[in-house]
Amino acid sequence: MKNIGKQVNNMVKVITYGTFDVFHYGHRRLLERAKALGDYLIVGVTSDDFDKRRGKINNRQSLMERIKGVKDTGLADEIIVEEYEGQKIDDILRFDIDIFTVGSDWEGHFDYLKSYCKVIYLPRTEGISSTKVRTKQRKVKIGIVGNASFRNKFYIETSFVNGVQVVGICDNKIPIEPNLKKLFYTDNYDNLLDKVDAIYIITKPETHYMLIKKALLAGKHVLCESPITINRDECKELFQIADQNNLVLMDSIKTAYSTAYSRLLLLVKSGEIGDVVSVDTTCTSLLNEKNIIELSQLEKWNSICAWGPTAMLPIFQLLGTDYIKKEIFTYFTDKSNNMDAFTKIDFIYSNAVASMKVANGAKSEGEMIISGTKGYILVPAPWWKTDYFEVRYEHPEENKRFFYQLDGEGIRYEVVTFAKAIEMHKNNSYISENVSMSISKLIYDFDQRIDFTEIG
Repeated sequence: MKNIGKQVNNMVKVITYGTFDVFHYGHRRLLERAKALGDYLIVGVTSDDFDKRRGKINNRQSLMERIKGVKDTGLADEIIVEEYEGQKIDDILRFDIDIFTVGSDWEGHFDYLKSYCKVIYLPRTEGISSTKVRTKQRKVKIGIVGNASFRNKFYIETSFVNGVQVVGICDNKIPIEPNLKKLFYTDNYDNLLDKVDAIYIITKPETHYMLIKKALLAGKHVLCESPITINRDECKELFQIADQNNLVLMDSIKTAYSTAYSRLLLLVKSGEIGDVVSVDTTCTSLLNEKNIIELSQLEKWNSICAWGPTAMLPIFQLLGTDYIKKEIFTYFTDKSNNMDAFTKIDFIYSNAVASMKVANGAKSEGEMIISGTKGYILVPAPWWKTDYFEVRYEHPEENKRFFYQLDGEGIRYEVVTFAKAIEMHKNNSYISENVSMSISKLIYDFDQRIDFTEIG
């Protein structure tokens, strides 16, 4: 809507802000009260990114849907988008606002705006809020399968997401984590499937195919740590089963749901650094002796499975999966158990190259560099959970820095996407099925020593 500026200079102008998710009667009453305070009402609707930075990750509607909810009331004379901290002051000065108003649950919070205009806190409509509307929906009951150490982090992160609830765990050991002890526990997978709507799988990759297939055939949605399988054909079969049964099967690589990473992809694809000619990713970590001793051979992940999917992700999402050739170089610590301490894979495309290094038994700088014909992007270590990256050019004064808040390493955003996909009966994963299948193929080629060179 256009700003009519001077046409309303003699009117009392009022401004208010909100997310207005799942527009309800309480929202309408607030806008009616705000409208009654003056002659011209401006409504600021918060953007998706701004809401995410404020920790509001449970919005069920897009920005345009939320704007439409406000517009359809006919109460707003003008609608703007709130995108950054401090914008309220800018808007008050820019629109020559007389009154700022917001609900009484913010009492005192915006008193600093009294230096710029009159501030009025309006009573909220009792007994209704977007949060209550969202939480009335049936919760998706999730069961965890496996004993990887980060399952406790997953459980904690789900507490930030409306509409989901972790209710049980399947493992061959009784959980020792305090948070998980209160959950239903079983060492029988069928028992867990009977009590849940969805499964989160963090077992070793060799078990994924069987566990996922059984869950899908039982009518359960699945979120699985990558790789989904260690065979491309099996991965394709599982996606087909999910599609045929109207179920969600999602590849769990939390980096894909990091805001910084998502924005980086869009920036590159928009041509900011020209044509991409090279993508280089490194993911390494050193397990200390205590961790190695505590893990049985059945629980250990080799480097290619633990880090490979993350390292492959930007290569496949930026350059595609139709590479001309590849070469795998590996240093083993325990060849009989397929345990690689270090693996490097080089890819050749028709118009670019890529390289990835992964290691559980070696150390390197965990950064990502994307080279283009106009500049390059540097994502500092650890790039897979960064909130910051730089776009660099020939002339340093032209360089750009980008910062995006990252909460929960992307896990909670991933769970939000999973829950929305289940609710909408549509797999809206940030990782395409083709990428997931290509990751599985690379793991298979590693296991079968295809295009393979052993070093050391």
